[in-house]
Amino acid sequence: MSLTNGLPEHVGVYGGGRMGAGIAHAFLLAGATVTVVEASEPAAAAARARVEASLRTARERGKLAGSLADVAARLTVATAPAALAGCGLVVEAVPEDTALKRRVLATVAEVAPTARLATNTSSLSVDALASGVPVPDRLIGLHFFNPVPASELVEIVVGTKTAPDLVGDARAWVDALGKTSVTVTDSPGFASSRLGVALALEAMRMLQDGVACAEDIDTAMTLGYKHPMGPLRTTDVVGLDVRLAIAEHLARELGERFEPPAVLREKVAAGHLGRKTGQGFYTW
Repeated sequence: MSLTNGLPEHVGVYGGGRMGAGIAHAFLLAGATVTVVEASEPAAAAARARVEASLRTARERGKLAGSLADVAARLTVATAPAALAGCGLVVEAVPEDTALKRRVLATVAEVAPTARLATNTSSLSVDALASGVPVPDRLIGLHFFNPVPASELVEIVVGTKTAPDLVGDARAWVDALGKTSVTVTDSPGFASSRLGVALALEAMRMLQDGVACAEDIDTAMTLGYKHPMGPLRTTDVVGLDVRLAIAEHLARELGERFEPPAVLREKVAAGHLGRKTGQGFYTW
């Protein structure tokens, strides 16, 4: 069943970390009932806290239609995948690991056999992930951006087996969320990650070579090219470990121009992962 705005009435999100919680937030604000699945009770409790904190922020900013209690009442957080039964759409939002995502998608396809499936991968092949799904035409990429509540973009990634009608539905879902979609074919890094990582890696090489400090490199892009945030600060927000994993994947797929610079590997090895650890290219 769908809501009047075209969204499925019941949406599942597998994974309640920063991205999964943000995706749940977006669907809740659009009027859907949302079920988030996490791996353990502590993780589930943390996921609920993230979503509820995000909803409180939305209320403070005047972006919440209805009372906080009413919107929060449409949120369920569970540890059993079976809680996703009956969902019209399930979005996978677990870490960027092909084997893990395949397992999750296969599980979702089993417990929610009629649901449309979406992966929030930022760089992995939708076709490769679809190989673990019994009906691969039900899978599409919905690449949300961090932080999801504030981001205006969703990248729709179309696999070779994705059903054409699913592409149209995905565009309608993004519209219903109040965001803008771009549609790309399944290719390494899609459009956003491929371009964003290329810029970030070059900024890191410039920092490593002593061309300028992080602040000045970022200012050159924010003031000179009107980017809302410089490539190094953006990397801190995304997570240096996430950027490293994507760069390594793109280097394997597209060649040495995406080879991660030493400064990125060194910071990740030292545990300096950006905003989430308090230290990256900046101190937070």
